[in-house]
Amino acid sequence: MRIPLTPYGLPQVALYPAIIVAAMAVWYVLAGRFFQLACGCPAMAFLTLWLPEVILFVVLVWMLSFFRDPPRVVPTDPTLLLSPADGKITAIETMPSCAGFEGAVLRVEIFLSIFNVHINRTPCAVRIGQITYKPGKFVDARRPDCSKINEANEVEMFRLNTPNDRLLVRQVSGAIARRIVCDLKTGQQCTAGEKFGMIKFGSCTELYVPMRDNLECVVQVGHNVKAGLTTLARYK
Repeated sequence: MRIPLTPYGLPQVALYPAIIVAAMAVWYVLAGRFFQLACGCPAMAFLTLWLPEVILFVVLVWMLSFFRDPPRVVPTDPTLLLSPADGKITAIETMPSCAGFEGAVLRVEIFLSIFNVHINRTPCAVRIGQITYKPGKFVDARRPDCSKINEANEVEMFRLNTPNDRLLVRQVSGAIARRIVCDLKTGQQCTAGEKFGMIKFGSCTELYVPMRDNLECVVQVGHNVKAGLTTLARYK
């Protein structure tokens, strides 16, 4: 059975597991020789051989799972705004103003831990506008100010369905994440829940939506969400 790994993870998805497997093999040889010199002590064998091997194996499994890309059936309702990332809702706010928008804007922030799927998806059917990379720091993505000071990639999107609002999805790096991947092009049209990139090793993703009388946010801070599956807001 094919392991569903994302090509967005290259080269790390191939390189890092290979390094870990090589380390396991080298340690097995070196520790095995040490065990022979230790006169067959079982406790020494476990400590010097199997415990490090188990730890490396757990790291290997986690490394592969980080780049997993599970299949998902995306809702087709055009009134829904879907989550652009897996993770936990850490902030929901109505901003009275925001650069590039007219009027109030709903901002939803999602924190991605190192155990979440890290694929980013479009919140609805959209046409891609400007894509702006902003260099910055790499502080913990759980800090309230990380969105303002960390490295980020801003993807402007325009809804293809009514209302034809301008949206913004921001991929924000974290303390561990140092690589933002986005394969979108200006003018490209995407379906709802379409995969467009990832942030490697822990991060934050934000969705900005113009506030309307008929726009209803249906999630709360602390909720766990999944990209392309969980509804963040809907047009009533």
